[in-house]
Amino acid sequence: MKARRFVVGLVGLFALWSCGQQDVISISGQINNPGNTKVVAFYEGDRKLDSVFLGDQNKFKFERAATQPRLLSVEVGKNRYPIILSPGEKVQFVTDLQDPEQYDIVGSELSLKLREFAPVKRRKEFIQDSLQASFVKATAGKSETEIENLRAEYLASFKQELSYYTKSVVDFARQNQNLAGFYAIRTLDPEIAEQEIIAYAEQIDDQFTENRYVNQFKEEAAKLKLLAVGQRAPDFEAYTPDNKVVKLSDYKGKLTLVDFWASWCVPCRKENPNIVRLYNQYKDKGFTVLGVSFDNNPGSWIRAIEEDKLIWTNISDLKAWSSDLVITYRIKAIPASVLVDANGNIVAKNLRGKELEVFLDNALN
Repeated sequence: MKARRFVVGLVGLFALWSCGQQDVISISGQINNPGNTKVVAFYEGDRKLDSVFLGDQNKFKFERAATQPRLLSVEVGKNRYPIILSPGEKVQFVTDLQDPEQYDIVGSELSLKLREFAPVKRRKEFIQDSLQASFVKATAGKSETEIENLRAEYLASFKQELSYYTKSVVDFARQNQNLAGFYAIRTLDPEIAEQEIIAYAEQIDDQFTENRYVNQFKEEAAKLKLLAVGQRAPDFEAYTPDNKVVKLSDYKGKLTLVDFWASWCVPCRKENPNIVRLYNQYKDKGFTVLGVSFDNNPGSWIRAIEEDKLIWTNISDLKAWSSDLVITYRIKAIPASVLVDANGNIVAKNLRGKELEVFLDNALN
């Protein structure tokens, strides 16, 4: 019955349309069983473009001037539906909020491609949520060391699962060299699919130039490339506790862990014993550490260095989150790190616990 209701709803919508204009994108639709939902909103990325009220029979219509296809999302209550509207198309959308994952769309082949991709994305989200829930359950009653080991195991499983998702996304984008392919690529995690995101951004460099969402993606990918594995690590300098200037470029010739941390950062302090152990294990094999603190209190910083026995060189500009390094290295949270090889190139990022140990073992033994 529900499928029949959708078909009837779509047939009824055709009466809403007049002749399409070539420089206008538009969509009309019907929301069955809307409950308390009275408004349909339209977004381009995180930017809200417009919203319209549901009218008679819970129908709506949206239109906007455009000369190129636009990737938007339709927000209905707590649900969002990706759509691609091209100038001149007559697009109709119907969903039922009693079964919001099911929806019908007519008049937009690219939007149908997005609906085709939806189960792939939902599977990724299901796996992600399942692994997270399983990890939380497995850590109950465990020690900090056991939790850190479990974290490494689950992170490895997560990356393995997402590597399959990455391949599915890249294949989909290759088959759909349009905004549907762009939407799929946009769902990738930069920490796992960095190279794929950068390669795709370069591929579409001269495409979709009037699409704000795509241009924003290209800008972010360009910034991502500056810190991608294989790129030269941006040089910087700061001061040691005894006021000596130290530069990252001073460390050429060794595999260097640039560790971004702070005395007030609890996860940083918990990771420090692991870094101390690995430093002592590999320091005679060409490995070293450069500690970069986001403190603004020199006393707290120096005490933490002494308490945690951080015997490698430590530097800071004592500007905390106002440090230029926050922007240069795109630091969103700490602990964070980059591994820089003997030539000054980034070879890995944000490795902790067992992951860092495995990388060093492979690189130095």
